[in-house]
Amino acid sequence: MTDDPQRLQRRVKKLEAILDVAKAMAAQRELDGLLALIVDHIRKVTDAERATIFLLDKEKQELWSKIAQDSAEIRFPADQGIAGHVVASKAILNIPDAYEDARFNAAFDKASGYRTRELLAAPMLSTQNEIVGVVEALNHTPEGRPRSPFGREEEELLLALAGQAASAIENALLYREINLLFEGFIKASVVAIESRDPTTSGHSERVAALSCGLASIVDRVDTGPFSAVHFSAEQMKELRYASLLHDFGKVGVREHVLIKAEKLYPFEKAAIENRFQFIRRTIEKEALERKLASAGAGQEKRWAEIDAETAKRLAELDEIFKFLLACNAPTVLPQGGFDRLKEIAAKRYETPGGPQPFLTEAEVASLSIPKGSLTEQDRKEIESHVTHTYRFLSAIPWTRNLKGVPDIAHGHHEKLDGAGYPRALAAPAIAIQTRMMTISDIFDALTASDRPYKKALPVPKALDILKMEAKDQKIDSGLLELFIDSKIYEKVLGGHLSGK
Repeated sequence: MTDDPQRLQRRVKKLEAILDVAKAMAAQRELDGLLALIVDHIRKVTDAERATIFLLDKEKQELWSKIAQDSAEIRFPADQGIAGHVVASKAILNIPDAYEDARFNAAFDKASGYRTRELLAAPMLSTQNEIVGVVEALNHTPEGRPRSPFGREEEELLLALAGQAASAIENALLYREINLLFEGFIKASVVAIESRDPTTSGHSERVAALSCGLASIVDRVDTGPFSAVHFSAEQMKELRYASLLHDFGKVGVREHVLIKAEKLYPFEKAAIENRFQFIRRTIEKEALERKLASAGAGQEKRWAEIDAETAKRLAELDEIFKFLLACNAPTVLPQGGFDRLKEIAAKRYETPGGPQPFLTEAEVASLSIPKGSLTEQDRKEIESHVTHTYRFLSAIPWTRNLKGVPDIAHGHHEKLDGAGYPRALAAPAIAIQTRMMTISDIFDALTASDRPYKKALPVPKALDILKMEAKDQKIDSGLLELFIDSKIYEKVLGGHLSGK
């Protein structure tokens, strides 16, 4: 007896569908998307009303369903129910009426309001014949034909699809594990950065959030210069990784330079404090020696003069020291401050080894820093972190989709006019991802409240500074406009901002 031509035609279409889904599954690496794809094709090839996938959690020995239509995630012991039987037997199970089978758990139907009748369950077996999970087709509803139990044809098709699904799911799970491992590596790297420089704690995460937020805005623009710019999920991940790791090179910068909060290093400040204590004691000693030398008739008047002169000298010394402490703060010196530092340095005090200056040349140079807390040598060492970042990131065997991470991170201190560092790149050579990160990096540095060497600026002031940078062609004015208009900083950073 020959097969019905229509039946053969349907079978051919279903086999073709299995081949098509095999190709689709091979291209799908995200587990959620893959499971949705498998469920959809189970229904199609078996003429089922619904379908479910149960994956085996080998560690917990549980079956769980990420996709159980119209219901939340389901978990239960791997030796229970219809699926548990299939796991144990590694064989297909065809049940004409689920409620007539003692292994069927009707609780799931009650929870979802669904009524299961026919049920076809097949094991998903790996190439090593290990259980990956179970696929189930529910309620056979063939188009144009009366309802009936699942037949031999549906069993064969479901087994074929289950075999394909097992390999694809194993690959997706492995891909997810690799992603989780890499995400862990990224997070550990960020912790290492922040441990090295606790003064910028949270900076990397915020820059990543701002950069990806701005990228999502650019991706949705349908007019103007960015209308043709779009970012895939992998490109967004690439930008996120580059942003999270853009400062990793700080591990190559000496810690005392990295966290320098004042113009003088703590040991330099301590040296000046000790020196001024010595000068104070010297003045007091000289006063006592003069009193001893002038002891005798009428000494009260002479001693009073000595005390007054000594008090004046000590007050002057205290005022000088107070001035030096003010100079040490990372602020701009008041007018005439540089000249006064030179005058102070010219003063001498006596030591057993001869007269010494109040300030050394190096101390004068540090206290004369016009803005911030870094000397030119300090600044060059800090700036070297970008090169260290690039060297570190270039040593990582990035996948093809993430190979741009080192270059994106490398340029976050470049300026469109070529005045940035470390390579003095000009506009055409700076990628749009890097331009977005540069805006985000500057904004967070200005508004961050965790920097010991400066106060956080209110958002309007920070935006004004960014506008000046754009006007001077340092940063991308078009991207900055989107950054400001979308107020992405409020959506991403929220309560972190110092003011609106």
